[in-house]
Amino acid sequence: MSSARRRSDCVCINLRRMSRVVSQIYDDALAPSGLKITQFCLLRAIERLGSTSVGALADDQELDRTTLTRNLALLERDGLIEQSAGVDKRMSVAQLTRAGSAAIARALPHWEGVQKELRRTLGAETLAQLSDIHARISGVAKASAG
Repeated sequence: MSSARRRSDCVCINLRRMSRVVSQIYDDALAPSGLKITQFCLLRAIERLGSTSVGALADDQELDRTTLTRNLALLERDGLIEQSAGVDKRMSVAQLTRAGSAAIARALPHWEGVQKELRRTLGAETLAQLSDIHARISGVAKASAG
């Protein structure tokens, strides 16, 4: 199919296509580590936040809790995180395990390589524009949810 036939004026379609392509680039780069980019991102967020509630992690990652809970269950199954009840028994808290920290360490050089390549390819101006686009779209999402 020609690229002209695949073009769309739909913002959602275009952003989802771009997201899938970028995710595949990262997944391919991370393959030797055994992690997908979705797993790597969650592990890095937990590393950065420390022991954190699922709600705080969902907010940080801009993910709905159902999707996040499903993804965390897979990380827990693989021994990369532990989940436990928080002070409020209704709240779940996630934290990295040693295996999770080791998985990050294995994946980090692969992630850094693709990061460097994409930064070089896109350039600082485009990256700044992407960050601005994300902020604007997040603002629209928050306004429509409120």
